[in-house]
Amino acid sequence: MTLLARIRNTALAAALGFTVALPASAADEQHFPLQSYRVGPYAAGGTGFFGGFIDYLNLINTRDSGINGVKLTWAEAETQYEVERGVEAYERLKSAPGIAAWNPLSVGIAYAMIDRVTQDKVPLITVNHGRADSTDGRVFPYVFPLLLNPYSETSGIVNYIAAKEGGLESLKGKKIAVLYHGSPYGKETIPIYDLLAEKYGFEVSQIEVPHPGNEQQSQWLNIRRAKPDYVVLRGWGVMNPVALRTAVKVGFPVDRIIGNVWSNSEEDVIPAGEAAKGYTAITTQASGAEYPVVKEIVSTLYDQGKGNLEDKNRIGSVYHNLGIVNGILNVEAVRIAQEKFGKRTLTGDEVRWGFENLQLDQARVEALGAKDLFHSIHVTWDNHEGNGYVTFQQWDGQKWNVVSDWIAPDWALLRPIIEASSEAYAAEKGIKLRTAEDAATATN
Repeated sequence: MTLLARIRNTALAAALGFTVALPASAADEQHFPLQSYRVGPYAAGGTGFFGGFIDYLNLINTRDSGINGVKLTWAEAETQYEVERGVEAYERLKSAPGIAAWNPLSVGIAYAMIDRVTQDKVPLITVNHGRADSTDGRVFPYVFPLLLNPYSETSGIVNYIAAKEGGLESLKGKKIAVLYHGSPYGKETIPIYDLLAEKYGFEVSQIEVPHPGNEQQSQWLNIRRAKPDYVVLRGWGVMNPVALRTAVKVGFPVDRIIGNVWSNSEEDVIPAGEAAKGYTAITTQASGAEYPVVKEIVSTLYDQGKGNLEDKNRIGSVYHNLGIVNGILNVEAVRIAQEKFGKRTLTGDEVRWGFENLQLDQARVEALGAKDLFHSIHVTWDNHEGNGYVTFQQWDGQKWNVVSDWIAPDWALLRPIIEASSEAYAAEKGIKLRTAEDAATATN
């Protein structure tokens, strides 16, 4: 069976809830098991992200014959974004040889996997999400909330609002409402918004929307009565366009709504129609198909009938580009680890070392064809996120337009909070804090 046929069969099987593993040999192939979701209320995010991820892996295989001759393989298991399905998929897929990393794109599934990946010594990548305190590699050696964690996202959003108002001191007396998804993901930032409100003197109200978010009338009526200066939309899936339409219905100005990183896609705004025009959201990567790496995926894959997305109009969309960036981060971690351990199939612990030394400056990002697609990343053994740079984009009714410079979070404020949380977790679990010497080695 050809590689293309196997990929297509894998996608079909995933949609039906089955798993089809591409053949993996521990001798010359590196494997990526994918707990994807291509059906259900969050399918827009899953199809875009995993489509972009697979497109990048396929590009590396097609263009470069893999990473230094090591081919990349993958298998999909449909989770429908459900924790039980995600855990079952982990147990079912973890026996494949040569696993590099797990990338579930689900807070609930990721939480359920932390103890498992730690025992199995394989990295868990939670790009733009996950436990905020897993940034602390002293406690969470195998968990990597790359690019952005929920706390740094919150700090970035508050810093952006402050910049619009004239500075952090201008936040005093302002009102900010946070409309959050009723899930572990949605609730993650409740304490940090409270902390920042106390620090900068603004009033915060935090309002839950039950999963999946199809009905929000009462929440928005409460927002209208409270008259906040800004609403932060911490949504996911169908909750987001419903929020924008309901905001307009009750008369709240859309240009005063700031979306979080999972409320920033075309799938969040297009279904809302005119109600979304003027809406702003945070992002770690730009949208658009003008970047060299995206153009190469189009010419190498889609023009040859090998692309993973069924709808080519989604090429360059927010979720597709995030999948590509996530592919870059995974591939570069393997490449960096190969430089230390050999140009061969690596163990999960060796790939962990690669992620802990994942340092892509802007020159390297440009060399990868991703200049301006994302900023940079500098991961260390004790900082598993990187720099946390974000930017903001505004929807004009047709496309996203960047409306800010790259903004860094307040690490001086956040790092002690992250360490206090991670150290409490370590004490509860009986975990000994790692040292730099511990991180420098890898075991089979």
